Amino acid sequence: MKNKIVVIFLIILSIGISFYIYPKIFKKDKVEELVIVKPEDISSNSNIIKNINYTSEDAKGNKYIINAIKGEIDYSDTNIIYLTNVEATIKLNNSNNIEITSDFGKYNIENFDTIFTKNVISKYLDNKITGEYLDFSLNRNSMIISRNVVYSNFENILKADVFEIDLSTKDTKVFMYKDDEKVNIKNKN
Repeated sequence: MKNKIVVIFLIILSIGISFYIYPKIFKKDKVEELVIVKPEDISSNSNIIKNINYTSEDAKGNKYIINAIKGEIDYSDTNIIYLTNVEATIKLNNSNNIEITSDFGKYNIENFDTIFTKNVISKYLDNKITGEYLDFSLNRNSMIISRNVVYSNFENILKADVFEIDLSTKDTKVFMYKDDEKVNIKNKN
């Protein structure tokens, strides 16, 4: 039992040290990370962490905050944490916030890339996008939503296979996987 606690502590310690050293080595892509994990939130007999909160900021001042009810560290790659009941906020310094929720997520603590799965909802101003899979990357500066994608606002409903957004330019690509299928757009009125 003590060995498991020591292993979990060492994993968390190495993760913390990585967050401290990584920005010092790669000053060009400096990213600051704040990890809030309370000792009582760490299960003593598994690799599960409860009530996770990660906050990261890139060199441009964009912030990425992710919360989850619980996370499970991948033993084969300790940079990966599998999340449950995920909520994320993307605070772009030149735009409004983007809110994302999903049942599950896969978070990479090294590069902050996150894959949200099952019941994914993304909200931006009065726009809402739902789907089953969302791939978010600060490094690529993009968000790709796929599988049963439905975009809606006050006026329209759009259905497609993929909705891809460049977070810096706000350029958006909407498309279907098959050439013979069309994106479906309906006016609510």
